[in-house]
Amino acid sequence: MLTALVIVFVLAYAAIAFEHPLKVNKSASALVGAGLLWTIYAVNTGDVHLVGEQLSESLVSTAQIVFFLMGAMAIVEVVDAHNGFEVITSRIKTTKLSSLMWLVGFVTFFLSSILDNLTTTIVMVSLMKKLLDQREDRLFFAGIIIIAANAGGAWSPIGDVTTTMLWIGGQITASEIMKGLILPSLINMIVPLAVTSMWLRGKPVIAPVRDESALSNQNTTAFERNLMFFLGLGALVAVPAFKTWTHLPPFMGVLFGLGILWLVGDLVHRDKADEDKEQLTLASALTGIDMPSIVFFIGILLSVATLEHSHILTSVAGWLDNAVGRQDVIVMIIGVVSAIVDNVPLVAAAMGMYSLQQYPVDSFLWEFLAYCAGTGGSILIIGSAAGVAAMGLEKIDFIWYVKKISGLALLGYFAGAIFYIIEYSLTH
Repeated sequence: MLTALVIVFVLAYAAIAFEHPLKVNKSASALVGAGLLWTIYAVNTGDVHLVGEQLSESLVSTAQIVFFLMGAMAIVEVVDAHNGFEVITSRIKTTKLSSLMWLVGFVTFFLSSILDNLTTTIVMVSLMKKLLDQREDRLFFAGIIIIAANAGGAWSPIGDVTTTMLWIGGQITASEIMKGLILPSLINMIVPLAVTSMWLRGKPVIAPVRDESALSNQNTTAFERNLMFFLGLGALVAVPAFKTWTHLPPFMGVLFGLGILWLVGDLVHRDKADEDKEQLTLASALTGIDMPSIVFFIGILLSVATLEHSHILTSVAGWLDNAVGRQDVIVMIIGVVSAIVDNVPLVAAAMGMYSLQQYPVDSFLWEFLAYCAGTGGSILIIGSAAGVAAMGLEKIDFIWYVKKISGLALLGYFAGAIFYIIEYSLTH
């Protein structure tokens, strides 16, 4: 059974990677892969109740991420429908791509630590559509946004789901993880940024033509644009605080914020004619969500869940422990593997493998695991939630990302990892 599961997963993964040559949508490959994996697992396990419980458990964790993604995308769509991003785009005056990339990189990095890498990616990639007209430029920026968002999430206890897992599990404390990982995470972002900015040196920013007449004719005032922008951004920023205060999952905070935004939008536009407010309603924004990407996300998460439940990932982790031996090398390998499979089950497997008695709170293993699992997903576009979201928003080709961005992400990953190892040896 295990061999069959691995073969099907590899074939599904290859079909996703070669989506364009095969002319088969990645969402179809992910769903077929998930269906086959769960069928093989269910038939060979034979325990109907156990498989049902495991599928329900996987469905709950997948649904939480999907609802969060849908809520965040809907909020961004509402802000965009009101031209809310004009609040930012009208203030960015730089005319050089390299300067803009540094600005976008640092904003993404720090915003990701406050929000999380998924939400930040959705906001920043949507923003780039307003700032850059050339598709090739937007793709490069999307790649840097993925790297910066994952790096920014790694050093914050609320910025990345794996860091949050370690924080909630008691393996790390908030102050120590921030102190220990902020510099390695910065280096993880700065190295790819420095290389990319050299490539882009001298190239001008080609902005989309702003249709002033369309702006003036649109049925939104400056007050409405500002209101929906700050309310939408506020709803997203408030999610970590909502989670900390209520201990409810993040998707609930996003849906709550979405409801408030919907209510305020309906009240603000209540006196307008139906045809004037049709494009401004949240109901209209929901139709603008990229549902094929949502479906792809469901397929890939459910596929990886079978590897978790069949203990393939745990077996790999145990084999690494015996075959490699060196803790720092093992954790770096886990980080690279997280570019292929979801980092959540990988970190969960590591948390199960190593005890707090053996490795106390804030020890090298836990901090380095937070860095590697958080940033390693940038190496491939489907290695992180941020990458999958950007892939859907900008229709980024898997092979293009491998050719243009993966090398940069790998360079930043190892640069930050080496810095952390040196930093830890000097400070401990």
